[in-house]
Amino acid sequence: MENGWVTADELRTSFASAMSDMYQQEVPQYGTLLRLVKQVNDEVLAQNPALRLQLEQQGELARLSVERHGAIRVGTGAELTMLRQIFAIMGMFPVGYYDLSQAGVPVHSTAFRPLDEAALKVNPFRLFTSLLRTELIEDVALREKAVSILAARDIFTPRCRELVALHQQEGGFTPAQAEEFIREALETFRWHQQTLVDSTTYHALHEQHRLIADVVCFPGCHINHLTPRTLDIDRVQALMPEAGITPKATIEGPPARKIPLLLRQTSFRALEEKVRFTDNAQGTHTARFGEIEQRGIALTAKGRALYDRLLAQAGTASDNVTQQRQLEVAFSAFPDNEKTLRQHELAWFSWSLTEKGKANPQLIAAETDREKLVAEGCLTASPVIYEDFLPVSAAGIFQSNLGGESQARSAGNASQQAFEAALGSPVHDEIALYWQREIASLLHCNASGVLAASGR
Repeated sequence: MENGWVTADELRTSFASAMSDMYQQEVPQYGTLLRLVKQVNDEVLAQNPALRLQLEQQGELARLSVERHGAIRVGTGAELTMLRQIFAIMGMFPVGYYDLSQAGVPVHSTAFRPLDEAALKVNPFRLFTSLLRTELIEDVALREKAVSILAARDIFTPRCRELVALHQQEGGFTPAQAEEFIREALETFRWHQQTLVDSTTYHALHEQHRLIADVVCFPGCHINHLTPRTLDIDRVQALMPEAGITPKATIEGPPARKIPLLLRQTSFRALEEKVRFTDNAQGTHTARFGEIEQRGIALTAKGRALYDRLLAQAGTASDNVTQQRQLEVAFSAFPDNEKTLRQHELAWFSWSLTEKGKANPQLIAAETDREKLVAEGCLTASPVIYEDFLPVSAAGIFQSNLGGESQARSAGNASQQAFEAALGSPVHDEIALYWQREIASLLHCNASGVLAASGR
């Protein structure tokens, strides 16, 4: 609480918890997944006391059990703009631009998440939010019909809109208003069996692309997955069948390493759920699934360029054993220790003073070599956790839950400028955010000599 208002961090935490509770009720396998991830995380921490201590010191351990990301899809710029305003109340802002149309998925996306380190440590809840590109519907008459359906719906409750306007006018919510806001906002993300369309329209849109039918045919932007964070995704992947969950064939992202990179993801296949059409026909729809992620260190632009090159070099395989072997061979060219990652400026780190460093500020200010200060026991460097997403992995997860079919029509030329116009604001650049975080940590250490020498 601040000045009688519920803070954005408190709102985000309450909303993420309510979303998780709702999704467990709607998709029971998600609850099974949460229990499995907790089991594996507990085992990893028990077997690796050094990792537990590191996570505690970095403030990462407390957020591990509550960490989630979700994914939603909307149909219009007006819906995207309203979501931006809702998420801003929770301290979540658009970061990154992702063009998934190049992988045959007719959307472009951003991720709403907290920006600063303190907020991320409280609760790093993220929502990967995709906007349908209706111009990629090839059938002109069907495209016009889809646009008309989307224009006629309102995925937000009237009271949710009123509360957003109230927050913008007053600058905050009382506890009672915050509780009502979470309840009303949650309705936008709830599953609906009743569609907005007849069975003929649904099947026509489905034929164009399953994701198009998912976005257009329902009265809300139902959450299509929630993702807990694990410390050992390979172990979770191996245990999922024992828990009655069928995982996707391969883990997306980089291979297992001593210093995990960026983001690894896997999921269980989407559920086939009963739906009702406006012509009283019964049918099924496949969209919602469960996902797991393992997060690693954030990479600089130089590191991302190397990562992208090695990922392309590794290629793809139909089974996970072959896939991981190919990745391990390719990524042997990527340094796997923190010192080398720092020296080659491939990854981002947060810097802090040791007790010795605090007692000798003149040494810190004058020195231009960070590694010398680390060796002398004056500075420590902690990997900065990657808070964002990988477009190739996101597309892989989406496609694996669309029946394994490409269903690509025309990738077109996605436009970040057009996306930002629909959003109503620019998106934050993720590399700039990580750079600012590292620079801020060095400035906090009064490491001006290091900054001058590095040109950062």
